[in-house]
Amino acid sequence: MKTLLVCLLIWLLAPLGPRSQSPVPTGVWADDSGETHIEIYRCGERLCGRLVWLREPQDPNTGYAKLDRRNPVADKRARPLQNLVVLQDLRYNPDAERWEDGQIYDPGSGRTYSCYVSLTGKDRLEVKGYIGFSLIGRSHYWARVR
Repeated sequence: MKTLLVCLLIWLLAPLGPRSQSPVPTGVWADDSGETHIEIYRCGERLCGRLVWLREPQDPNTGYAKLDRRNPVADKRARPLQNLVVLQDLRYNPDAERWEDGQIYDPGSGRTYSCYVSLTGKDRLEVKGYIGFSLIGRSHYWARVR
C-alpha cells in the first residue's frame, strides 16, 4: 500500500517538475536560397550563428573575399563575410517552443531584424525575421547540412 501511495504521489507531481530539454538546433544549416550555410551554436545560454560557407566566397570584381560592404557602420565594411556572426542572442521560450528575442543580420542589405527560429522537423528550421511584430515579417526555411 505504501508503494502504491508513493507511485501515485510521483505520478501526480511529475507535471510540476522541470520541463523537458529544449530542442536545440545547433549544427550547420543551408539557407533556402542555397547561397550560404550558417552554423548555429551555443553562446552561453543563448544561440548564435555565423556564416561558414558561401556559394561564391570571392567578390567577382576584386577576386578577394567578399566583405560586409553594405554594413551601415563604416568601420565594419571591411569585415569578411566568411565567419561573420549573423544570428545573435536567441533564447529558448518553452511556452512557444522556439528560440526568440534574437537578431538576424542580412549582409545583403546591411539591415538587422528581430528574429526567432523554430524547428519544424528534425532537419528543417523556420527562421523568421521581422520589424516590430513577428506577425509581420518573412519566414525562411533552412535545411540541416549533413
